[in-house]
Amino acid sequence: MGRGQAMKVLVIGNGGREHAICWKLSQSPKLTKLYAAPGNAGIGEIAQNVDIAAKDRERLLQFCKKEAIDLVIVGPEAPLVDGIVDRFEKEGIKIFGPSQYAAQLEGSKVFSKQLMKQLSIPTGEFEVFDSPEKAMDYVAKKGVPIVVKVDGLAGGKGVVVATSKPKAMEAIHRDMVKKVFGKAGERVVIEECLQGEEASVIAITDGETVRLLASSQDHKRIFDGDHGPNTGGMGAYSPTPAVTEELDRQIVDEVFVPVVKNFKAQGHPFKGFLYAGIMVTPQGYRVLEFNVRLGDPETQAILPRLKNDLLEVLLAATEGRLSEIKLEWEDVYCVCVVIASHGYPEEYETGKKISGIASARENPGVHIFHAGTKMEDNQLVTAGGRVLNVSGCGHGIFEALSKTYHAIDQIFFEKMVYRKDIGQKAAKVLK
Repeated sequence: MGRGQAMKVLVIGNGGREHAICWKLSQSPKLTKLYAAPGNAGIGEIAQNVDIAAKDRERLLQFCKKEAIDLVIVGPEAPLVDGIVDRFEKEGIKIFGPSQYAAQLEGSKVFSKQLMKQLSIPTGEFEVFDSPEKAMDYVAKKGVPIVVKVDGLAGGKGVVVATSKPKAMEAIHRDMVKKVFGKAGERVVIEECLQGEEASVIAITDGETVRLLASSQDHKRIFDGDHGPNTGGMGAYSPTPAVTEELDRQIVDEVFVPVVKNFKAQGHPFKGFLYAGIMVTPQGYRVLEFNVRLGDPETQAILPRLKNDLLEVLLAATEGRLSEIKLEWEDVYCVCVVIASHGYPEEYETGKKISGIASARENPGVHIFHAGTKMEDNQLVTAGGRVLNVSGCGHGIFEALSKTYHAIDQIFFEKMVYRKDIGQKAAKVLK
């Protein structure tokens, strides 16, 4: 289809990341119709929700054919690792995201660590185990702190930073003996515990050209001060002072370009978002892991700063002409805070009535992205662990923080929890 023509677009997924993607796409003059599968209550205000699960590849395919969808955008990692891109491309449907082979970068920690080793990408020392006994022997010998990661996808919950040997042994037992994450835990990666400042560096690539997105910093732990269990992410802000222009250049030259070249040389060009979770240590940066999609909640802090038409950018990347695009960013800070259900990331209740979103939204520079919500009897209710993402943009980190937390003060549902210290690391540096 020609570049100037109007487009029908389907976004796959139902979280805060997908709401932010839909919100940004909805601003494109190229867009005629936006669908989301399955979407959520917030997405339903700007797109037509389609009641098909993100993993139901065949029904999604039939829908795209029936509605003559011009471009499909995949939000979450599971469908990518499952090979949705290969299947849709085979049917001639334009879809943005990496192939099943390239998605192994996120789908298998073993695959990605071995690739880093092969390409001499700086990363922590590691060993791979398929036997719980050998893994435990290794931990006993190595000592703590040490990091235990399941090989496969675990919704951001398959990583344990063990500060005691019993905690490390318990993680190995959970992953490999009790098989809490199923097949994902058949192998584990045990690696050194790196100390430093964590950051998310995300690029978009068409298999040849690499364009860097604005930097961000995610907050994985549930409680203030980075305490408690890991979650899918409790907040983010962009840009982060931890990532300098020089570091950005280094990561493009030493990480993204070699990875993209490697996949191309193997006959599997990497098309999609390429995300490096990095640790900035006193000895330089180290890559902790790769993801093959936008981060959640990093997206909700990055996209409000993007000046470009997102649909144009994604279309160019899908069609192999990303070299025509120059990404431009608003000179503001954006802080995103996740409001979660009490008990997340473990057991939590849903169906709690949500109020105050309309008044929270009235603040200029504030965006409310829905993560786990649905409409029930004309009432907005909670429907997930991470419920809402409140993003505020300001001319400095303090203005952005103030807008975000002021908006949160106006929102209420029973037993809601959120971190009060998102972005404080930047605030300390930027005083």
